Amino acid sequence: MTIAEQQPDGDTADPAGGGPGRRPRRRLLPWKHRRDLTPAQLRRRRIVTRGALGVCLVCAGTIGWSVGRALTYPGSDSTEARLAEWARDHELGFVVDKLENVQYRMHPPKVGGTLSADALARMKATAGATAAAGAASGAVPGSKGAVHGQPLVALRAPMKPPVSPALPGEGVYRTLSSAHGMPIVQGTYVRPDGDHTSYEAAVAWISGKYARFQLHPGFMEPGGTFDVPPTIPKGRRTGLVATWNGGFRITDGGSRGGFYLDGKTDGELRDGAASEVFYKDGSIKVGVWGRDVRMTPDVVGVRQCLQLMVDGGKVVPDIDDDSNWGVSDQGGMFVPRSGVGVTAQGDIIMVVGQALNAQSLADLMQRAGAVRAMPLDMNRAWPSFMSYDSSHDPANPKPTNILDFEDPPDRYYVQATRDFVAVYAR
Repeated sequence: MTIAEQQPDGDTADPAGGGPGRRPRRRLLPWKHRRDLTPAQLRRRRIVTRGALGVCLVCAGTIGWSVGRALTYPGSDSTEARLAEWARDHELGFVVDKLENVQYRMHPPKVGGTLSADALARMKATAGATAAAGAASGAVPGSKGAVHGQPLVALRAPMKPPVSPALPGEGVYRTLSSAHGMPIVQGTYVRPDGDHTSYEAAVAWISGKYARFQLHPGFMEPGGTFDVPPTIPKGRRTGLVATWNGGFRITDGGSRGGFYLDGKTDGELRDGAASEVFYKDGSIKVGVWGRDVRMTPDVVGVRQCLQLMVDGGKVVPDIDDDSNWGVSDQGGMFVPRSGVGVTAQGDIIMVVGQALNAQSLADLMQRAGAVRAMPLDMNRAWPSFMSYDSSHDPANPKPTNILDFEDPPDRYYVQATRDFVAVYAR
């Protein structure tokens, strides 16, 4: 059989196509060529094409305007964090989670190794700080910070680090912020576990007796209008000694709990949820909503996030269940994380770290003395703990990050995207 005989309808094959006796080329697009359309059909095609193009331009412009707003809203959030927040606000949180998982698998945290020179120096810097704290803690009889020559607030005994042998200064507390001659905010540094020895975690202790705590909203999370501003503006910084970040997002349900402030609730206050609870007298409690803490006339703020990691002074039995601490396998990831707890004496423990999973975060909070503790936020953009030095300017104390995080230490001196906690000396 010849090639010509293989063609249907008697047409002969011709690569050029067209013309009598030649088979036309097969078009790649499922519509007719312009030359085969009537004038009316051409007009309709132009209308449809221009309409589709207009819709595409409107959509692109709307998305561009929306993304542009996300990239230019107030605050100190990074571009990466802004785009992630925009995606979560537009039902694309699953895409962000997938990208985070891929990035983690491509660049997992280093195993083994030693701390950087800067981290080692920071860990060792306890001798001078301890001596200065002893002098400032009220050892002089008659000072505000002493009774019969004994300091009202002493530096805490060293914390037993997770890694042995300990490095010089590891687990040793030093003063981070003082008030009335007392070290009411103290901190120390440790390596988080025996595998991730080139990373640092920081532990902060805050006196529950000599500090007062205030919950602040973020202007985007939870959003809305509150009497408390989403920042610590000038004129409201006197006595400021510490700040820390909030938890998982309320607005997309990631926190599995609600937010309450100024008599307004965002989300739903859920029984069983781990909760920071703030009271009119400036005190704070951490516990299970409906069991340890509940709504009373004295409650002014509630921040819920997931469930307790430490309960009854012990790490919870299901700490290795990743689904408890985020989506998919996030609980097992060694990433920046933060958590807050309370001691049996009512003091506050705050832990932030560069490479923590749920287990190591819980372990550190328990080692630091927390009897109940809960997770807060995770990933580079959100965990934070700042202490404040008012020695040079009491009305505008200087903030310092306890660890090197993505946002600058003055992140709460500008409009904050997400909620946070501010701590003041009583």
